[in-house]
Amino acid sequence: MADPASYRPAPGSIPESPGVYRFRDERGRVIYVGKAKSLRSRLNSYFADFAGLHPRTQSMLLAAARVDWTVVGTEVEALQLEYSWIKEFDPRFNVRYRDDKSYPYLAVLMNEEFPRVQVMRGAKRRGVRYFGPYSHAWAIRDTVDTLLRVFPVRTCSAGVFKRAGQIGRPCLLGYIGKCSAPCVGRIDEADHRRLAEEFCDFMAGQTGRFIRRLEAEMREAAEAEEYERAARLRDDIKALQRALEKQAVVLPDGTDCDVIALAEDQLEAAVQVFYVRGGRVRGQRGWVVDKVEDVTSEELVEHFLGQVYNEDPVGDDGSGGGRPLSARSARIPREVLVPALPPDAAAMEEWLGHRRGGRVSLRVPQRGDKRALLDTVARNAGESLALHKTRRASDLTTRSVALNEIQESLGLDEAPLRIESYDVSNLQGTHVVASMVVFEDGLARKSEYRRFAIRGLDGTDDVAAIHEVITRRFRRFLDEQAATATADPDELPPGDPEPRRKFAYPPNLLVIDGGPAQVGAAVRALEELGVVDISVCGLAKRLEEVWLPGEDGPVIMPRTSEGLYLLQRIRDEAHRFAITYHRARRSAALTASELDGVPGLGPARRATLLRQFGSVRKLRAATIEEIAALPGFGLRTAEAVHRALHEPAPHESAPHEPVPNEPGGAKDEQ
Repeated sequence: MADPASYRPAPGSIPESPGVYRFRDERGRVIYVGKAKSLRSRLNSYFADFAGLHPRTQSMLLAAARVDWTVVGTEVEALQLEYSWIKEFDPRFNVRYRDDKSYPYLAVLMNEEFPRVQVMRGAKRRGVRYFGPYSHAWAIRDTVDTLLRVFPVRTCSAGVFKRAGQIGRPCLLGYIGKCSAPCVGRIDEADHRRLAEEFCDFMAGQTGRFIRRLEAEMREAAEAEEYERAARLRDDIKALQRALEKQAVVLPDGTDCDVIALAEDQLEAAVQVFYVRGGRVRGQRGWVVDKVEDVTSEELVEHFLGQVYNEDPVGDDGSGGGRPLSARSARIPREVLVPALPPDAAAMEEWLGHRRGGRVSLRVPQRGDKRALLDTVARNAGESLALHKTRRASDLTTRSVALNEIQESLGLDEAPLRIESYDVSNLQGTHVVASMVVFEDGLARKSEYRRFAIRGLDGTDDVAAIHEVITRRFRRFLDEQAATATADPDELPPGDPEPRRKFAYPPNLLVIDGGPAQVGAAVRALEELGVVDISVCGLAKRLEEVWLPGEDGPVIMPRTSEGLYLLQRIRDEAHRFAITYHRARRSAALTASELDGVPGLGPARRATLLRQFGSVRKLRAATIEEIAALPGFGLRTAEAVHRALHEPAPHESAPHEPVPNEPGGAKDEQ
């Protein structure tokens, strides 16, 4: 660990202007990003009285090796640059909000020819309108089922939609009036899109005009003695009213606002948000955060507003056309109720207003309905924090204990803050792949996962595969280290970050899935490359024994050990990631061009072949009788498959094996 005095900037060298600063460790990795009205005053506070700092701030300064900064013109520019760098570098000493669970959204896919409604989770996509989040997926489906009577928008998948168009018959929803059946031409594209937009307007809070319109149409139908149509419109009005009744009125004046509340202790904080549109709670969402720095409630609010409202594109309504957000449909509402104002509320309001495309007000309600609602949200935040404290894997103290136990059990010089784990996967020697997963501070860092395709080796030799993967990974590390050492930082424009590299950071500990043989292969690979400052261990599945290089016996960690639990979790994640990649390659190989165009061989039968044989090579060795014996296959289809694999088509070329990327930012290292 570095002495903070060794990298303290020279007196008078720090400007007094607003700006953003970055602390980096000895390997150049950004570990903390901050902003300040006066860079000189803020940075001097870190070095003036080290003993008086918060323990977590002291840990950050000891882990850092240098500090740099960028001057900006205004505090709003500092906010924007700070949030951009936090999102890019994900520094481990910054406050990082993460969802306390995966929330479902009601999504309207406006980017399709015929928009459709469905339940969605995960990252948001352009061209999709989102409503929620909701606590439960069934609540979304219940709401949609009620509204489809009035807004019969398509809800089917692309496959069902295409199949209905081919056979000329709509699905059940089309027959019972809960889908306008664009698949068979009952409604054209323009009218169906207009219907979807009306559905979105109703969900966004514009409820009154639809009910008034239906009431007027009902009266007109009654006056014209069209009683059946009037009765149908009456039932539509009741359906809309039932949908509204499920969302309680919390603010009688029809206010649009987000209500944010905190619950915190010395180590962690929980945040809850109620999304109020048209005076009704339209959604709820929660986050938890480890307080890895000494922050006040006001600073937590500032970090939260910046990180959460920085997710969506500026001024885009989600339709993909770049249209400005309306006052009701904007993700950032006109008013945000908070438990405490951020340190610079005016700059934050200006930044939020720029994101929204209109004025945004930050308020701390003192009395009345809004204060009562804030208290309700605060109670939810307190319950969320209490629940989170019981979750073993997310507890900061538990992770610290686990890392310390690993350090003591393996005899390491320091706690392994960055751990990489490797696993090899194959099916009887075919489609050999390997995975690399990364954990930092006991948490998965999926953006740095990597996967490797192994070629030219005996597929059953895991030892040789481990040697090759470790060699390739650390050869790339040495190459990138050399490239970084020769780069001239003065050639970069002021304020521009250095280019991110795939293998720039070495781990403190390598965890190999296996025993002494696999550990020895990894150590040999490191020694051949001259890498000597990285610890290696293996974790054998049979008895969960930890093996160290050159030791005759394993290290036996207690079954209740938090350190063993963390090693198991890292090893299991590497195994899962390797299996996922292996299955993708195997599936791609089985659906290669050799089986394209086989009569009667659709996706379901290809999946059956994949489950039974695993690869094209094994399928080619099977007899017609073995193929015909599979469920769903007959003699004619089996003969067609056998003929396709044994009678090459003219101009046959080597099969191509496309492998889709797995979500999570993993890269292929071929």
